[in-house]
Amino acid sequence: MSAERAPDEVVLQEQAGVGGPDAFQRLYTPHRLAYIRGEGRGRDDECPFCAIVEMSDEDGLVVARGKTVYAVLNLYPYNAGHLLVVPYRHVADYADMESEEIVEMAFFVRRSLRALRAASGAHGFNTGMNLGHVAGAGIASHVHQHIVPRWGGDTNFMPVVGVTRVLPALLGQTREMLAEAWARAAADE
Repeated sequence: MSAERAPDEVVLQEQAGVGGPDAFQRLYTPHRLAYIRGEGRGRDDECPFCAIVEMSDEDGLVVARGKTVYAVLNLYPYNAGHLLVVPYRHVADYADMESEEIVEMAFFVRRSLRALRAASGAHGFNTGMNLGHVAGAGIASHVHQHIVPRWGGDTNFMPVVGVTRVLPALLGQTREMLAEAWARAAADE
């Protein structure tokens, strides 16, 4: 350490990695490494949607359970409150779902919209399915429908420039808030 440098500068230099400090801020998301490595989702051949069914609602981030489908928070959401509606039965394609599963999935999507509007004041939604890896499905072996709440101005520079999503609440807090709104929406039906 030279006499000209303040101790803080040395720490910054050491934390900057190879080379000198630069103008970039770094946002570390170490929880994503487990996802990239496929850890924490059971055995490599185990479906995470099938594993969630065996967990408590809190541990699995389950918002509501029905007879043939359940609603769960996306572990890697596009926006706060990003829900998935998933059949209990391990089935890869919507075309292979039973009629009862399709009907209950539709009702769960409707209730998801109502609960998200009540809990978060969402202005709109993106809903849909990515069927197959080539269509963008991260878990192609188990069909699921996305419900992504949207707000005016929610797309900003962070995802585009910073490759970062800003979420205003922890997933556990979001699950609790949506589960309460879900129950109120069910009572209104």
